[in-house]
Amino acid sequence: MTAAHLPGDEGLDDRVPFLARLESEDRSALLSLGHELSFAPRMVLLHQSEPSSHVLIVTHGWTKVTAAAANGYEALLALRGPGDIIGESAALTGRPRSATVTALEPVRTVAVVREHFTAFLARSPGVSFALLGLTSDRTRAADRRRLEFASMSVRERFAALLLDLARTNGRRTAEGIELSVPLSKQELAGSVGASREMVQRLLKELRERGAVVTGRRAMVIVRMDVLRQIARG
Repeated sequence: MTAAHLPGDEGLDDRVPFLARLESEDRSALLSLGHELSFAPRMVLLHQSEPSSHVLIVTHGWTKVTAAAANGYEALLALRGPGDIIGESAALTGRPRSATVTALEPVRTVAVVREHFTAFLARSPGVSFALLGLTSDRTRAADRRRLEFASMSVRERFAALLLDLARTNGRRTAEGIELSVPLSKQELAGSVGASREMVQRLLKELRERGAVVTGRRAMVIVRMDVLRQIARG
């Protein structure tokens, strides 16, 4: 999958996957510690609240990271794809997993046992600093987006989300920019703190304005300018 390169991609270091931050020797050494695991679409890779026994390094396919509140509300926290590491926070702290990770398409990973992973970090300072940099970039980006979203209406947040997905998971087609990762209306709603019904209304508005074309778990963005206009309020 090739992401669409769009204006406004500056300063998005949180989107540089973990493996891309490593020297080739370190990358090969880390992957050699684990064994391959494959997951079909909609299969759960990691369960929220379960004990941490291993980390997963995604080598193919895309996943979604979600967290469920006590009242049943589920929020989409992130998308993780090729080169990304998942489950590292729980592995480092020894705490239960803070989120659920689910395959959005066929996914292949390398699973590294927690003890082997932490021992590798202890003897590989370059890898440790790369992981620290990744964590810092993700935290800073999450803080920035939280601040931006706090000043936006749901309509503006939804437009900003689609722009974000187009940059990270979009591919150019003859019709426009197709979002390569299949997300349901409920998952989109969980990303912007809205209801599924609100997302349906917003998508209807965007279709009527000729900004998007939608199908079952599929979306093509035809007019980025409309989304930018909405996101700017």
